[in-house]
Amino acid sequence: MKKQAWLLSLMLILAMFLAACSGGGGTSTEPEKEGEDGKDTEEAAGEPVQGGDFIIGSTGAPTMFNPLYSSDASSSDIEGMIFDTLVGSDLEFNPVPENGIAESVEMAEDGLTYTVKIVENVKFHDGEPLDADDVVFTYNIPLSDDYDGPRKSNFEALESVEKIDDYTIKFNMSKVDAQFESVTFGSYGILPEHILKDVPIADLGEHEFNTKNPIGSGPFKFEEWKDGEYIKVVANEDYWEGRPYFDSVTYKLIPDANAIIAQLQAGDIDYYAGIAQQDVATVEGFADSVGLKLESGLALSYTFLGFNQRMDMFKDVKVRQAITHAIDRESIVENIMAGLGEVAHVPESPLSWAYNPDVPKFEYDVEKAKEMLAEAGWTPGSDGILEKDGEKFSFELKTNQGNKVREDIVVILQQQLKEVGIEVKPQIVEFSSLIADIDPGVWDFEGIVLGWSLATDPDPSGIFHTKEIEQGLNFTGYSNPELDKLMDESLQELDKDKRKEMIGKVQVGLAEDQAYNFLYYPEEYRALPANLEGFEFHAKDQLYNIEKWWLKPE
Repeated sequence: MKKQAWLLSLMLILAMFLAACSGGGGTSTEPEKEGEDGKDTEEAAGEPVQGGDFIIGSTGAPTMFNPLYSSDASSSDIEGMIFDTLVGSDLEFNPVPENGIAESVEMAEDGLTYTVKIVENVKFHDGEPLDADDVVFTYNIPLSDDYDGPRKSNFEALESVEKIDDYTIKFNMSKVDAQFESVTFGSYGILPEHILKDVPIADLGEHEFNTKNPIGSGPFKFEEWKDGEYIKVVANEDYWEGRPYFDSVTYKLIPDANAIIAQLQAGDIDYYAGIAQQDVATVEGFADSVGLKLESGLALSYTFLGFNQRMDMFKDVKVRQAITHAIDRESIVENIMAGLGEVAHVPESPLSWAYNPDVPKFEYDVEKAKEMLAEAGWTPGSDGILEKDGEKFSFELKTNQGNKVREDIVVILQQQLKEVGIEVKPQIVEFSSLIADIDPGVWDFEGIVLGWSLATDPDPSGIFHTKEIEQGLNFTGYSNPELDKLMDESLQELDKDKRKEMIGKVQVGLAEDQAYNFLYYPEEYRALPANLEGFEFHAKDQLYNIEKWWLKPE
């Protein structure tokens, strides 16, 4: 569809993961009743049915609705319904113009020019036409010195944007950028120039447009955001690809994961994508009786333990490696996640064409961990907690409320790291507050368990490059100049095989440095109505093509 979202699940995961999927057949629609009564034979035979308020459950709350400034998966979920991007992706993560508003995308042979032709009948939700001026306006925002959002690196290679005619735009590059089409064309919804042109770019990140009345050209229009309760969007009757089947979609905020399961069972929500792995058997047990089914697949994401590497205790790579040796990740996957995942060693999904399995691995070895910590100068104090230069090895470990797996993981990490003399103090924080804590310049954390929802392109520089520390997504402060150079070079390589080799070397370096302590790749389970039609499992986008979803009369 026309929605991507990079975040950084944090996605952070984002990930944070931050997923949401479907659930119970609790939505009632008038056409459904007609089909049941036998009054509409076409609908009963399987023709798409319009109507209904589709309710999505989420444990993560959004922060804003402007894809140039948001960095969390919940915001991206909503943005994907409100805004159109130039291109979308298919189920194999290939950039597809037909899944966006681009009619065609042509790259010059040298990779330094892109010519984009957009479809001519797209309108914003206020009825104003979307044309080349809006595309130029949107893509010029991150080129400004006044832009302070977290996405600047995706536009670094873009030199200028120019209007050729009302529906044709030329993008001039200062250098080759191998991820430009899939990520930069595919992740950022087109903003309305006629509404925002007079807003100073320095003020745009805080503008009320982002929270009070975001206007895009997507299949759904923003209607209401009731803080802490729900976000509601309604069908765009004039959508250029045709009206969505649902009358509205309600994104219901339920920070407690147990309450999510209860509402699935009661039919109070229709869809949830973040079923904790230990809850899968429970949901399977009641799914049939309440009209649900489960869809699953490996998510395009990973979960990690990250440290604020500005702190002395985390600067030493040997210490970070020792911590990974002290963590029984196999046990976490088997016991906390019911075996529904894979131990991670690099910041890329096994689903990616650039995934490199041949990297340094730091297997569970408590004695090795103790030896390495001793070599780094940490010795046990009188209470058993390691000390160095008068400082105890003690830190706060944050994760997001409502994610049962992560809440359990921080407790397990507390227990496992205690075995090597490290004191961990878990903190469970509301999701939007957690995202605020890792914002550029804030960095109010010591240790953190989160996840990244990965982009469809495997470039790791948006998270790990030194240039991303001050204003980007490299909130841990990790820096390796040699890897910076290799990441820069890989972005200028258009030969896919050569680029894969280069990214593979970056993954080796990130694994060796333990830039993060990589925990696992999750198997994602999404609960949805058994009679939901049009749904396709997309590992990146849990609301993929939601404008094509509809409920078949039963």
